[in-house]
Amino acid sequence: MELSGTTELPAGARVWLVPTPVGNLGDITLRAVEVLRGADAVACEDTRRTGALLSHLGIGRPLVRLDAHTMHRAAGVLEKYPRLAYVSDAGTPGLSDPGAELVAAAIAADVPVEVLPGATALVPALVLSGLPAGRFTYEGFLPRSGRERKERLAAIAARAETSVLYESPHRLHATLGDLAAACGETRPASVTRELSKRFEETRRGTLAELVAWAAGGVRGEIVLTVGGRPLEEAAADAPDHAALAQAWAAEGLGARDIRERLMAAGLRKNDAYTLALQVTSS
Repeated sequence: MELSGTTELPAGARVWLVPTPVGNLGDITLRAVEVLRGADAVACEDTRRTGALLSHLGIGRPLVRLDAHTMHRAAGVLEKYPRLAYVSDAGTPGLSDPGAELVAAAIAADVPVEVLPGATALVPALVLSGLPAGRFTYEGFLPRSGRERKERLAAIAARAETSVLYESPHRLHATLGDLAAACGETRPASVTRELSKRFEETRRGTLAELVAWAAGGVRGEIVLTVGGRPLEEAAADAPDHAALAQAWAAEGLGARDIRERLMAAGLRKNDAYTLALQVTSS
C-alpha cells in the first residue's frame, strides 16, 4: 500500500489514532475531542456509529469508512485527507481492531502518526480480575478452530503470567470450556462484560465455575482474564524442550515444524525459534 509517487502531501499532514469510549461516552478525552474537531476527516469502521458519537460531541467532520474490508483504500484516503483521524467502533484502534494497515501506509509515506492514550477494555478488566497484573500477555481474539486455536490454548495453559482475551458473548461458553480443558478446571479466571456501561459486571472464580455460570448465556462485550500456571505445577511438569526438539529433528521435521511444536509445549517464540535452528543445523 503506497501513496502515489506524484502526490506531495501538504505540510502538517498527520494521522491520529483516537480511542473512543468502550461504553460511557463521558470517557472521551479532551484531547480526543480536539483532534476529531481539527482533522480534515474522520475515518472509521462504521459511519453510522461514529456519526452518532460526533453528533453527541457537536463535531461535524467528513466521515470515511475504513474497516477490515475497505482498508486497502487507506492510501487514497490519506491523499485526500492528509490530516486524518481514525477511530474504531470502541476503544483504541489497531488493538484487535483495524488500524495497523493505515499506520503502515502513513509510515511508508513519511506521514507522522500519533496514538492518543485513552479508552481500552483490556486494562480495566485485567485490574478488576484481581489476578496478578505486573506481567500479562494480551491474546486478543482466539482463532475459532483448528490447530492454531489448540496451540494458543496450550500456550495460555503453559505460561506463568496472566492472559487477557477478548471473546464474543455467543462463543464465551465454548471458549471457557476449552480453557478449562487446557488449563485445568481449577485455574482462576474472570469474565468482565459491559465495561463502563449500566450493567457492567465482573464474575470471578475457577474456570469450572465460570463454565457453569456462562452456560445460561451471557450478553455484552466480553473480556476474559486467565491466571497464570502455578509455579509448583510448572516445575513438576516442565518438559525438556531440548530433548523434544532433538527427537523431532531425528524424525526429520524441519525447523518451522519444530518451532511450532515447541511453542505449543509452552516455549516462547524466540526461544523456540533459536532451539529449532540449533537442532536442525547440527
